[in-house]
Parts: sequence; structure tokens; C-alpha cells
Amino acid sequence: MDVYNNQVAQRILFNKYRNIRGGAEGFSYRDAGFRVFSQNDEDGILLYIFSKIGFTNKLLVDIAFASPINSNTANLLCNWGFYGLLVEGNPQGLESSRSFFASCPDTSILPPELVCHWVTAENINEILLAHSFSGEIDLFSLDVDGVDYWLWNALDAVNPRVVVVEAVAYLGNEYEVTVPYKPDFDRHDIDPAYFGASIPAFVKLAREKGYRLVACNKFGFNLFFVRNDIAPNLLPEIPSSDCFGWEPEVLKARRREAFAKICQYPWVQV
Repeated sequence: MDVYNNQVAQRILFNKYRNIRGGAEGFSYRDAGFRVFSQNDEDGILLYIFSKIGFTNKLLVDIAFASPINSNTANLLCNWGFYGLLVEGNPQGLESSRSFFASCPDTSILPPELVCHWVTAENINEILLAHSFSGEIDLFSLDVDGVDYWLWNALDAVNPRVVVVEAVAYLGNEYEVTVPYKPDFDRHDIDPAYFGASIPAFVKLAREKGYRLVACNKFGFNLFFVRNDIAPNLLPEIPSSDCFGWEPEVLKARRREAFAKICQYPWVQV
């Protein structure tokens, strides 16, 4: 019953959000966050975004899915009738994920497609097209902890309405940088903290691809972009500075330490 109680509660929220105009009652995406499966408050932020822009085909692609736990997409798959392509480079977790979706009442008949691929800029579109994902989809989620910038830059097989990417917040708000492109990039080869791209780098890429930043998670590293032709009056662009300045001093200190460590490694200005 907990699953269904959760679905009812989410639908009540969804319909309430639809009736709140942007900025009304002092409400913003920061008030909407909650976790069902996601690592932090991403499930609630996505629900808020889709309450404003609606759904179309309820298709999604998740690159580096890993597992339902800490996933940006499992809530939409299990509680909102989405169908998706979930791509993971490590085969070890695929069977447990398949078992999870087979046992979930709302995905047991039509579970998402789980496939094992090491995704590169050269094959990302080929993988999606091979599994019949093309054109407009509702959501694209990307979190490979590696060459994320280069993968989104190469993506053209699908035209997502919403994009979620993980940025490296401790790179700050001044530098438009990413790790150099390498198809077999593995952050553990150099330093587990050395991966990805800065928030300004992703914001710049998003603008080039026709998207605007509309939200970030409560720790500022997961970024939510909406395509520019969709509901700009309901979900206005936010400055990248919104992803900073709220964190407690202990987290600021950790980020300063991380920055001091990784700034010695190669970064590419974009």
C-alpha cells in the first residue's frame, strides 16, 4: 500500500503545482524537492518541472543508470508510467535492476530496457538509435562521472524536453571547463574526484543546444535544463550562481579542499 499511497500523494502535489504560477506564493523549485528513489531531492524537482510543462510521450533515456536506488528516473518509471532506455557500463548491477522492475507492479508488464554499454561520444547516438530511441523524448539523464560534457555535446539522436546532468560544483562558478575527452576515461585512473565539467561549462553548452537552466538539486551539483521552446514563462532561467552560496561552511571547506587537489590535473576551456 505504501507504493500506492505515494502515488496518490505525488498526484495531489502535481495538480497543486499546476495551479501555482511562477513566483506565486513565494514558491520555487527549492520548495518542491523530495526523494523517493533519487540521491537527494531530484524526484521532487522533476515532478515540479513536469507539472509545469506536462508530459508528451513519457519516454526517457538514462545514461549510467547503475540501479534504482539514487536514480533520477526510477520514480518516473515506477510511479508515473514512463518507459525508458537505461544504459549502464557495469554489467554487475543489471540483473538486480531487472529483478527490481520485474517485481514493481507498475513496470512488471512493460519494464524499461536495460542494456550494458560503455558510452562514448562516438557511440552514444548509435546506442540510442539501435534501441529505437529517436526524436523528442521527455527526459534525458546523464551521470557517467567522466566525459559527461562531451557526451551531451555529441547527443543528437534524441531531442529531450528536459535534461538532467551532474556537474562538478567544487569547480566553482568562474571556470567553463571540462576534463579532456578520452573514450575510455575512468576517473579512478587518476583521482576519483577528477571527472566531469563545471556548472558554467554545462550552462554554456546548454545554451548552445537550446536549453536554459531552471533548477539545481539542494547541493547544487545536479542541474535541470528545459528546452527553450517550452514554457519559458512558467519555468524561467535561473543564474548559475543559484547553485552556490547556500551551503554550510563545512561543505564549503570540503569543496575548497577538493578544488585544491583537482586543479593540478588537465582541464579544457570550453
